[in-house]
Amino acid sequence: MPRDAFPARAGWDDAVVLEAIDAVNWGDLPGPRDLYESDRVATGLRALATAKGLVQAAGAGSLLAGGGLVHDHSGAVFPAAVTAAPILLAIVRDGHPDAGATALGLLDDALAFAIRDRHTRVATSYAEAVPLCCALADHLRHHAGLLAASGAEGRWLLADAAHHWRFDVQEAVVEGDGVVAFGALAGCFPGGTQPAELHRAGHVTPLAVQVAPHYPLSDRSPDEACLRIDGARLDEVAPPAVLFPGRCGSGSADR
Repeated sequence: MPRDAFPARAGWDDAVVLEAIDAVNWGDLPGPRDLYESDRVATGLRALATAKGLVQAAGAGSLLAGGGLVHDHSGAVFPAAVTAAPILLAIVRDGHPDAGATALGLLDDALAFAIRDRHTRVATSYAEAVPLCCALADHLRHHAGLLAASGAEGRWLLADAAHHWRFDVQEAVVEGDGVVAFGALAGCFPGGTQPAELHRAGHVTPLAVQVAPHYPLSDRSPDEACLRIDGARLDEVAPPAVLFPGRCGSGSADR
C-alpha cells in the first residue's frame, strides 16, 4: 500500500480508509497460525477508523492487539502491521483523538516487537525481503511531521525509527579493495564500521560498511551520505542496491 495513499484533507472522510481496508486480503498475509487471526484485522481497523470515543477505540485496539496486527501477550508482530501502517497513520492524523492514540500505541508495540523479531521479512517497493522493523520504520519516517506533532509517544516512535536506517545507492565507484557508494540516507547511521545487509536483485548479502572518511556526514544535507564497503565488488553494490542495518535481520524471507 503506498505510504501517501491517504492525503491530508479537511474533515475526516473514513470512506476512503474503509475502502483501503477492504481492498486487502488480510488472510493472504503470512503469520503464525497459532497467533495471527486475519479476520481480526479488517474488523479491528474498520472499528478504529469509525470510532467515536474511548470505548469504541479501546475495543478496536483489543482486536488488533490480540492477534490482528500484533499479539501483545506473546510479543509477536505480523507482516499485516506493515500493510496497515499507512491506515493507522491516517487515523492518527484525521481520526477521533482516542482512535489516534490507540493507533499510535499499536504502532509503538509493532515496532518494539519487530526489533526483537529478526526473522520475519516483507516485500516492499524498494527491496524484496526487508526486515519487519525496517519496513515499519520507513513508514514512520515518511510521516515524521505528523509524529513529531503527536506528543511524546510520536516523538519516541520517530527516535526509535531512526535506528533502522536505510541507504539507497545512487552511484558506486571502485576505491582500493572495496567500493564507495553515494546515495540517500534515511534514519541515523551510527558511525564507525557497522554490519549491514545489502539488498539487490532479490539477493541479501551481509557485509560491513562505514562512512567514507573523505565524505563525512553533514548536518547541511542529512539525507545524503557516502559509505565505504570494504571487500565488495562494484557489480554487487551498483544501483538499485539498498542497505539496511545488519542487526535487524538474520533470518530468511517470510513472504
